Amino acid sequence: MLRPFLVLAFALLVLQFGPVSNASGQDDGFKSIFDGQSLAGWTGNEKFWRVEDGAIVGESTESNKVDVNRFLVWEQGEVDDFVLRLKFRVSGTERANSGVQFRSELFNGEKDRLSGYQADIDRSGKYIGILYSERTGRGILCQRGQKVTLRGKKDKDVENVSDPAEILKAIDMDGWNEMEISARGNHLVTRINGKVTSDVTDEDKQQYKKSGLLGFQIHVGPPMKIEFKDIQLKRLPLQNKTKKIVFVAGKPSHGYGSHEHNAGCLLLAKSLEEAASETGLAVVTTVYKNGWPADPTALDNADTVVVYCDGGGRHYLHKNGEAFEDIMRRGVGLACIHYGVEVPKGMSGQRFLNWIGGYFETDWSVNPHWLAKFEKFPEHPTTNGVSPFEIQDEWYYHMRFSPEMTRVTPLLTAMPPVETLSRKDGPHSGNPAVREAVLKKKQPQHVAWAFERGDGRGRGFGFTGGHFHRNWQNDDFRKLVLNSIVWTAHGDVPDSGIESTTPTEADLEANQDYPERKPKAKAKG
Repeated sequence: MLRPFLVLAFALLVLQFGPVSNASGQDDGFKSIFDGQSLAGWTGNEKFWRVEDGAIVGESTESNKVDVNRFLVWEQGEVDDFVLRLKFRVSGTERANSGVQFRSELFNGEKDRLSGYQADIDRSGKYIGILYSERTGRGILCQRGQKVTLRGKKDKDVENVSDPAEILKAIDMDGWNEMEISARGNHLVTRINGKVTSDVTDEDKQQYKKSGLLGFQIHVGPPMKIEFKDIQLKRLPLQNKTKKIVFVAGKPSHGYGSHEHNAGCLLLAKSLEEAASETGLAVVTTVYKNGWPADPTALDNADTVVVYCDGGGRHYLHKNGEAFEDIMRRGVGLACIHYGVEVPKGMSGQRFLNWIGGYFETDWSVNPHWLAKFEKFPEHPTTNGVSPFEIQDEWYYHMRFSPEMTRVTPLLTAMPPVETLSRKDGPHSGNPAVREAVLKKKQPQHVAWAFERGDGRGRGFGFTGGHFHRNWQNDDFRKLVLNSIVWTAHGDVPDSGIESTTPTEADLEANQDYPERKPKAKAKG
């Protein structure tokens, strides 16, 4: 009889005081991107930026002036669709000016200068609450209290929806204020102390940015001080069936031209963004370099995760498997490339069977270099537009697949030459089982596959090629991988496959971890 009484009592409390918040006082999904103690995860000129009393402080003085607008840039990731919440306080003369930069890019290649959207802050009250476009030529996009639709530099619809003076009265020029910025597709809204200050729909196809960097500004001019604290970020699912593809590139590994995880991920992401720009492919990409992301929100709105890294005991999904299990339960896709398909036997191996339907198992699978010829493909979205091709690579084979190949669709299958089993037995080089399969039974080997998870939502892709960075120049090799990545995100793969420009030599050289090793010139004698 006690339980109904408690339920009634709780209901009365809710009616009187409102809903009970969680212990942290934050809404679900918000995560801190500032540790309150250091500038870890942020980059800028420390002549102007520091941490003091749990806040990020940007300050200029008469003896330490800012020459041009400078920024403290969040370097742990980019932002696309999100809600950002923080507190700010600005002090100095009435000309003190700052802002929160988002979906921006580096200006002139300088690491502490940004161009793009800015939620403006100033002390005079003239600019605070507006949406500005820093260093793009667009200037003020929306005045305080307006609702604006942008179509071009001089083409916009403007509606005055609130009194800017009344909004200003709710802002404490000498104390802390709360700011919220939300970006959902091309709809950008800024709030200060709960009041909407700017509401923008950006339909300017030339200037609209769907993702980019986040940062804080310290403005050129008289001495000033800006402070930010309680900085919380929440990722939002992308709009209009757009798929978020997150590449997680492993650390430098094998030397020039091989296992180029960073360069490979950046090249594939560039190819997908090119297709998005030229054909309307509904994707947004982001690349986290050099290992497991430090960004605590990195995978929160991912539709698929692309893993290209060293494997075995060093594999970051082996080390972070339990946390990643929660990502997989959401139905997020997973695409693993080359060494990224190898994890230790046991719990990690079983997880890979559940996530992508197969993996490289030591003392079972092998990793020889050989010329594979792919002549036939199954009817599957991942093979759309892919023509027969042959290519030399370190094609792993005799993979450990789900029993009976349940829900596994082989995509690339070829017969390895006898020479691939000429090495002595070892964890990666040979074993009785693989010799039985290839030498005796003449079984063709699957080196790429698609997988539908048992939950009916998640998809996986395994691809054992990708040792040689140069192979991304092969259009069919690259197309199959691009198709498969989009398929794991539940994106629509065009009937002709995802078309992308063949990478040039300069494209291949870009972003590699190591310089090319050129032969030494022979001494003259």
